Amino acid sequence: MAQDITEAENMDVKGIATQGMEDFVSFTVGEQMFGIPILKVQDILSLENITPIPLAPSQVKGSINLRGRIVTLVSVRVCLGFPERAEAEEGEEHTDMGITIEHDNDLYTLLVDTIGDVISVSEDWLESNPSTLDPVWREFAVGVYRLEGALMVVLDLEKVLEISQ
Repeated sequence: MAQDITEAENMDVKGIATQGMEDFVSFTVGEQMFGIPILKVQDILSLENITPIPLAPSQVKGSINLRGRIVTLVSVRVCLGFPERAEAEEGEEHTDMGITIEHDNDLYTLLVDTIGDVISVSEDWLESNPSTLDPVWREFAVGVYRLEGALMVVLDLEKVLEISQ
């Protein structure tokens, strides 16, 4: 009986085993998929009214007011060495997207190109950074998940935010 209860606790509402699974919010920068643990995510935003911060490091793109709190915007693109995103052509639109997280009692929004899905993966599938991974990315990555048709690089939020403080 106790074993039945334990098994039931490790199932989601659809009856799928969830023990040892971790959920990530996926996003892209350039053509590459990245992920951060969903438990770290406070908000997902479409950004407007960004206030520049004079003399800030290049990866700090400004700040926003989010429900009365000042939030620092950090460009994942700049942190990972991608070139700046080209301005949208007339008639074309790309919206700045952000993933807000809390770190050391401060809010930060990571600027990304697009927001993907929530992806559930087995913790056992996490691999160490491959030697072929860009050295700059290796500095900011915890590891990678090989998914069907894609490689998801898991970001180390501590390191990404360390350079913007």
